Amino acid sequence: MRILIAGESWVTHSIHVHGFDSFTTSSYEEGVGWLRSALERAHYRVDFMPNHLVSREFPTTVADLEPYSMVILSDCGSNTLLLHPDTLAKSVKTPDRLVVIHDYVQQGGSLLMIGGYMSFQGIEGKARYRGTPVEGALPVVLQPADDRVESPSGRRPVPSQPDHPIIQGIAGEWPAFLGYNRFTARPSAEVLLTIGDDPFLVVWEYGKGRAAAFASDCGPHWGPPEYLEWQHHDLFWAQLAHWLSRTPGWATDIAKSRHPPFLTLGPPDAPPEIERRRPRISRRPT
Repeated sequence: MRILIAGESWVTHSIHVHGFDSFTTSSYEEGVGWLRSALERAHYRVDFMPNHLVSREFPTTVADLEPYSMVILSDCGSNTLLLHPDTLAKSVKTPDRLVVIHDYVQQGGSLLMIGGYMSFQGIEGKARYRGTPVEGALPVVLQPADDRVESPSGRRPVPSQPDHPIIQGIAGEWPAFLGYNRFTARPSAEVLLTIGDDPFLVVWEYGKGRAAAFASDCGPHWGPPEYLEWQHHDLFWAQLAHWLSRTPGWATDIAKSRHPPFLTLGPPDAPPEIERRRPRISRRPT
């Protein structure tokens, strides 16, 4: 089964000032490695589309999304999906891909939004999903402005439905996160994890499909080493993917071991075995 992850990449441009003189450096980075590895260890085929490719290459019809059992939006703002280069630069009409995502879920697809500075409403409200068709498919109502809750000392989510298939078998305390996006659960949705009075993981069935909202990040900085090295990290993401996509049969080997014997792990962003078999969608900008 195939999963499409959109987002989780960025370019950093730095200015270094040394007294009278200055110079600049630029770097391209991806934060998808830990999530992608967990899903591929659960036997999913993952297509990763970084932000600089999303605006031009993200599917424009429901039919184009149908090969995917799930779409994940993570740190991918709504403008990146709305503003196709032909629309922005040439004033050419192009499909509204927020409507396409909504209809894909309504017709039987699965959607997961993962938190971050460019998810939900995001920093300074710039992710801008409030009032869009994507919000309509999500099990949460978004804040009107900047929805970040920065928690530098760390806060732990607490299960509210420990027997739900997504979080069953995950014993002990959950790892602390360094921040999350605040939203409100819809009345008909299920809240599986909370931080204080705030929902942290919310799921529901929408039309013929399913959707989930995970309030924090799948990597740094909100996801610290305590979370990335957590013994249940892979099990959680596998069970969430199984539930959302209605995967027939559960990958019980994930529950038995974080690192199943069929895969030797390397650095999180580029395990050699994974790199050889994942689709050639992720391309670094030139």
